[in-house]
Amino acid sequence: MAKKGEEGPGVVVEELPRTIVRRIVKDKLSRLSSSSSSSSRGVGRGDGAGEDREGDKEGDGMNVHKEALLAFSESARIFIHYLSATANDICKESKRQIINAEDVFKALEEIEFPEFIAPLKASLEDFRRKNAAKKAESKPREKKRKAERDAAAATNGKADGGEDVDDAEENEDRDHALDE
Repeated sequence: MAKKGEEGPGVVVEELPRTIVRRIVKDKLSRLSSSSSSSSRGVGRGDGAGEDREGDKEGDGMNVHKEALLAFSESARIFIHYLSATANDICKESKRQIINAEDVFKALEEIEFPEFIAPLKASLEDFRRKNAAKKAESKPREKKRKAERDAAAATNGKADGGEDVDDAEENEDRDHALDE
């Protein structure tokens, strides 16, 4: 979340990044407009006053009013807070302190948005699969780096503990000089 503002005493309101919200809204609206021939409400085609033309990188000429983007952003923020609070309640009922994915899925059912569960599970599996692949790729590289560091340390005469011995000798010389 990007910007913070004060809503009341001790309450910090965090806003979602506007560029991300704009990108999501435009992507969804362009998909909807391409799948149906009916005109979209609240969407301009380039000549309306007060339209937001920033970030129109999709190339479809679709613009969304700033007020509409603000409404989408605020709605998403409230939904996220509501879902988080419900998932937190489910977590506490289970006598746990950390919310997990199952808590979020149960919360979606509880707040009557079960249609989100299947796509969310698919996204979660994709995320986990990508993370596992990255982790598998990084393990051999990390082992190779560690072996190279150990080999370099061994060739420099600084095997395990070598630096500590040098430091101890320096400290001993310094202490001896201070005593004299």
